[in-house]
Amino acid sequence: MSMGHCSEQRPGFEVTKDWNGADQVAIRSPRGASVRVCLHGGQVVSWRNDRGEELLFTSSKAIFKPPRATRGGIPICFPQFGNCGTLEQHGFARNKIWTIDEEAPPLNYGDNNNNKASVDLLLKPSEDDLKCWPHWVSLSMDGDLSLISRVRNVNGKPFSFAFAYHTYLSVSDISEVRIEGLETLDYLDNLSQRERFTEQGDAITFESEVDRVYVGSPGVIAVLDHEKKRTFIVRKEGLPDIVVWNPWEKKSKTMADFGDEEYKQMLCVDAAAVERAITLKPGEEWTGKLELSAVPSTNCSDHLDHPGRL
Repeated sequence: MSMGHCSEQRPGFEVTKDWNGADQVAIRSPRGASVRVCLHGGQVVSWRNDRGEELLFTSSKAIFKPPRATRGGIPICFPQFGNCGTLEQHGFARNKIWTIDEEAPPLNYGDNNNNKASVDLLLKPSEDDLKCWPHWVSLSMDGDLSLISRVRNVNGKPFSFAFAYHTYLSVSDISEVRIEGLETLDYLDNLSQRERFTEQGDAITFESEVDRVYVGSPGVIAVLDHEKKRTFIVRKEGLPDIVVWNPWEKKSKTMADFGDEEYKQMLCVDAAAVERAITLKPGEEWTGKLELSAVPSTNCSDHLDHPGRL
């Protein structure tokens, strides 16, 4: 994997440039797992395990030049999700340039902090967006990817926002994938004007386009890829919803930055807060956390019975 031209080495990570000249941060674990984060959008663009296998999907037709977000990886949706508001699709955070926070205060991100390589990014306030948003990305010894975002209201009046980690998982074949942990939950169906339904299946499987917001979801869910014998464990805090999206064949053909057949190799499973807006009063702060693990597929109930390590 090409990591670009290293421009600066720092403890726990290195600052690089990709083939297009964009600044990126590369994080590696001692066992060989790696993460790359683009400063344009604060977007995770690669997550590889210790065998070098890419765990996130990126379209072969993705556009890597600002101001567009890259189709793949983990774009950050803030302060709006989708087109449910007055801003551009998924808000402005994924189209802003982030900076490395050299003076990030130490925060308690868990008991195993010493085994994590990490970087703190900051989206600085401007006249138009009076918010201060630190964003923490880390890679554990075992290759687990953790994202922690904080939003502080530094303005003099309340404001509301939606949020999502728009996570593109790489899968073998969408027809061989199922999601466990969302059974019996209500969901808003974006293909039916956000009408509310209740999930009836024992697990979620895929045979056509899906665009749903599962509300009040548990802190842990599992995405099982039968062909790869791999299970993604999604752990979250502060993010009550799970968005599940696959464009399927018809919609794929309408997307300029997405291959016609690529819907078969991806699935978006987003830890999110979109059904109800989060409102912060002046001086208040919100924190959202996501941890992604990729493990060999076994009896997934073991993972779902233990609500997480965040």
